[in-house]
Amino acid sequence: MENVEIAETLNRVADLLEIQEANPFRVRAYRNAARTVESHAVPLRRMVEEGTDLTELPAIGKGIAADIGELVETGDLGVLEELAGEIPASLIDLTRLPGLGPKKARKLWQELGVETMEDLERAARAGEVASLSGFGVKTQAALLAGIDQFQGEVRFRLSEADELVLPLLEHVGKTKGLQRLTVAGSYRRRVETVGDIDLLAVAADPGAVSERLIGYPSVIEVLGAGETKTSVRLRSGLQVDLRVVPSESYGAALVYFTGSKEHNIKLRQRALDRRLRVSEYGVFAMLEGEEAEVRGRASEGEMVAGATEEDVYGALGLPWFSPELREDRGEIEAADGEGLPELIEPGDLRGDLQMHSNWSDGRNTIEEMLEACAARGYEYFAITDHSKALAMIDGLDAAKLRRQWKEIEEIESRHDEIRILRSMEVDILADGTLDLEEEMLERLDLVVVSIHSYFGLPGPEQTERVLKAILHPEVNILAHPTGRLINRRKPIDLDVDAVLIAAAELGVAVELNAQPDRLDLRDTHLMRARELGVRVVISTDAHRTGELDLIHYGVEQARRAWLAPEHVLNALPLDELLGVFGKA
Repeated sequence: MENVEIAETLNRVADLLEIQEANPFRVRAYRNAARTVESHAVPLRRMVEEGTDLTELPAIGKGIAADIGELVETGDLGVLEELAGEIPASLIDLTRLPGLGPKKARKLWQELGVETMEDLERAARAGEVASLSGFGVKTQAALLAGIDQFQGEVRFRLSEADELVLPLLEHVGKTKGLQRLTVAGSYRRRVETVGDIDLLAVAADPGAVSERLIGYPSVIEVLGAGETKTSVRLRSGLQVDLRVVPSESYGAALVYFTGSKEHNIKLRQRALDRRLRVSEYGVFAMLEGEEAEVRGRASEGEMVAGATEEDVYGALGLPWFSPELREDRGEIEAADGEGLPELIEPGDLRGDLQMHSNWSDGRNTIEEMLEACAARGYEYFAITDHSKALAMIDGLDAAKLRRQWKEIEEIESRHDEIRILRSMEVDILADGTLDLEEEMLERLDLVVVSIHSYFGLPGPEQTERVLKAILHPEVNILAHPTGRLINRRKPIDLDVDAVLIAAAELGVAVELNAQPDRLDLRDTHLMRARELGVRVVISTDAHRTGELDLIHYGVEQARRAWLAPEHVLNALPLDELLGVFGKA
């Protein structure tokens, strides 16, 4: 059982406890433990196997450590089964709907007998939900819309897929005689969510690879098995499709199964223009004359490429494409014309411009964050603790911010290897004003603004709110502009294009938040920002030192948006960065 599955189980316990109206401290304990598990770099299954004391981890007490041990060793959790015996576990699904928390889920269950999504849809369409106190017609309509979205295709966040795929590759990779093993599909293109996993293999014994996959401990269902194609479903619900191909076709198969579908269509048309045929088996010359008439018009002749991707693209007169570019967004035309961009790499970044310390809702001290940033080779970083509007996490007011600056001065006196930028993630209030006094805004090295409340405002009002905020002369960066949480919270109703046009005129940068549940702005918005000349910042929004490693998710999405180092502000040296904002 991987960390993402353990964290999901602990969160399910917390959900049921909250629906049960149990002690809030117990609920919080499970939530905090789930966050620790989800962000921990080392697989807890390995720690349990090695006998490591899990209570040494933050927020893991003896009871929850025992729960984790039980999960790893048995795959089940007694406390969850007990709770599910008292409260329908299906109520947890209801709490995933916008505006439907544990208390309302409990009310629906107790007063209308609603236990499942189907029950809720039936009650809502009958008008019964609107009649409950605390709900109403608007809430009922919003729930129906949420149900439609919930019942779509199940997709996994890229970080979840990473955690599930890497140990699978390690397991299958031990197959005797295995020569090549690669993940293709949307996962390889680093799309923000994936629906399934495509594995490509080259092996002396194809059947041995299939058997090895089927024997993976997390496989709960075999959907199909054969010599060259096998499909299984993991305990997490993720489907894995394995194809074993001959070595001479490996490159062609990798191009084909990496996709995207639209990119491949363009390749096939290009091949036809050159009297070639391209498929997952290779690139073939098309037969002509009498031989073609005998074999049929679609017959293939000599194989001209197929062993490597470079050979396949080369046969079509094209360079190799980074997988992130293969979306039919003009990449083939660019290769024929001005050339492909030199995409940004993680090593191009010189600093991280959003993170939190224990002054607000971060877990580490400023000095610990500094040491972690310096260890990653950064020249600078910004401490951006929250402003006072987020009172529930002890956001900073002016007095507390001044005390933080004093601590930063003391830390800087001990560290000259990296520059700390005095900053803050200032809340954009409902009316578009900023949650910090003018005097303090002027004294910050960097002003980052964002939305954490009033997500449901109508589009025109929400857009006007953001535009008013970035019009403030001290604002430098608009963080996670749409406020989305992938698979959990829809983006706010915002005219992103209008905001990007204004940002270009005002010299305000927009953030690509690298947290894998945000990736906000998304790749298509970032392409528009690039077109308009809006500068982008890639930040982790880290709340602990380990989350600084999430920066690669931001870089991957930036690459999907064709961003090069010159488009990204924190790829600049410190003096140039501050000069862009007039702070040099």
